[in-house]
Amino acid sequence: MKLNPFNTRIGLALGGGAAKGIAHIGVLKAFEEEGIRIHCISGTSVGALVASYYAFGRPVESILSIGSTLNLSKILNFTFERGGLFSTQAIREMIERDLGDCLIEDANIPLAICATDIETGKQLIFRSGNLADAVCASMAVPGLFVPMEVGGRILVDGGLVENVPISPLAKMGAGITVAIDLSHVSQYQKPEDTFDVISNAINIAIDFNTREQLKKADIVVPLDLSGYSLTNNAKHVQELYMEGYHPMKKKIQRVLWYKRANVFMYLFKGIRKLLPLKVPEIIKDLKSHLLAMRNRV
Repeated sequence: MKLNPFNTRIGLALGGGAAKGIAHIGVLKAFEEEGIRIHCISGTSVGALVASYYAFGRPVESILSIGSTLNLSKILNFTFERGGLFSTQAIREMIERDLGDCLIEDANIPLAICATDIETGKQLIFRSGNLADAVCASMAVPGLFVPMEVGGRILVDGGLVENVPISPLAKMGAGITVAIDLSHVSQYQKPEDTFDVISNAINIAIDFNTREQLKKADIVVPLDLSGYSLTNNAKHVQELYMEGYHPMKKKIQRVLWYKRANVFMYLFKGIRKLLPLKVPEIIKDLKSHLLAMRNRV
């Protein structure tokens, strides 16, 4: 239960999904069109990349221009380093070219980037420090990219622990959390190469945890992008953009409903906790009324 029922600050969590991350840009466009402010934003893997661009003030149309660069062949730099086949140098160069050599704490919108400590298995949430370091760590798919060493810790893709990073948002002051899941699929794409096999294996494990973690979000936007590639969607940038835009547009009214009904929901949850054995009829009526309102939006 939220500690402050009057808190209607919106926190947005952008999940991992490799080249499917273009859909996140359509989600951001839906928020902008409705004039709904995002008060804090978190990201894992490609979600960390898109969240960073938005948090540092890049317009949606400008972020969309990087869609064609979310192409595995364009960001792979073969390396002889231990721990992976490729380095994340191309990702670093893109960030520094577009945003500069900047610090996470200097973002216009409070930003959190999630990575995984490969030695301890624990999540590391970056709220400060070098932006490129954090994003490269969050995008370092194990076995494919060389892990990033930051502050003496060996870091890889944040999706191993929390692929849709809802957990940082409450600590960042969010009262309403919106989660964008790029991996809501009933069947995984038929693998065509080694990377697809590795990706499917990782995603199956990640998605099992994600389903439970998503229950903590107030609003979930599940996207079935099984028809798109994990490695290259350069020819489908506009289609993927719309795959995020239209579902978020449909959920926008629910975001507004939460802003209006947050106090009532808080009171209901409080009374239910105080009276766990027998909830008065008036409370049941209130719950029914609130659910009816929610279903109408």
